[in-house]
Amino acid sequence: MLNEIRDDARERMEKSIANLEANFAKIRTGRAHPSILDSVMVDYYGSEVPISQVANINVEDARTLTVQPWEQPMVAVVEKAIMKSDLGVNPVTNGNVMRIPMPVLTEERRKDLTKVARAEAENARIAVRNVRRDANGDIKSLLKDKDITEDDARQGEDSIQKITDEMIAKVDAALKEKEDTLMEI
Repeated sequence: MLNEIRDDARERMEKSIANLEANFAKIRTGRAHPSILDSVMVDYYGSEVPISQVANINVEDARTLTVQPWEQPMVAVVEKAIMKSDLGVNPVTNGNVMRIPMPVLTEERRKDLTKVARAEAENARIAVRNVRRDANGDIKSLLKDKDITEDDARQGEDSIQKITDEMIAKVDAALKEKEDTLMEI
């Protein structure tokens, strides 16, 4: 039973880390990366779909993305959706292909993005701690029901704490890496 609780806690904490990394990918660093457009939704014949479902998104060079819609009528719709997004980029359309130059980030904008990254990391830490609280609650309920001994409960809580410390260290390492990437010119 303790192994199940520990494995479940580890799995849920790892999902929190994966979510953090997905959120970090959305924070623009000045480099072109297809995931920057993940949050852009396009009106595709009456339904809102991610831009990746209606177009090919490629990296042309370090500061330029190319977007090529699969259907000619979608070019204007995709262009409008990118302009409406809060990404601060303007596509340049040339026939079927849109080129999106990534503007260079100012020092002030870099610091703002660093604050956003720190907030995301703190949310991930909170999620990891919530998983720890849930797992410890499960262990305490097993102890209360006399399904495990006090020593087993203490060992279980210690192993949950070790996993928590490991995951918090991963969050801190991911944050440091993101901050370094954001602050480099």
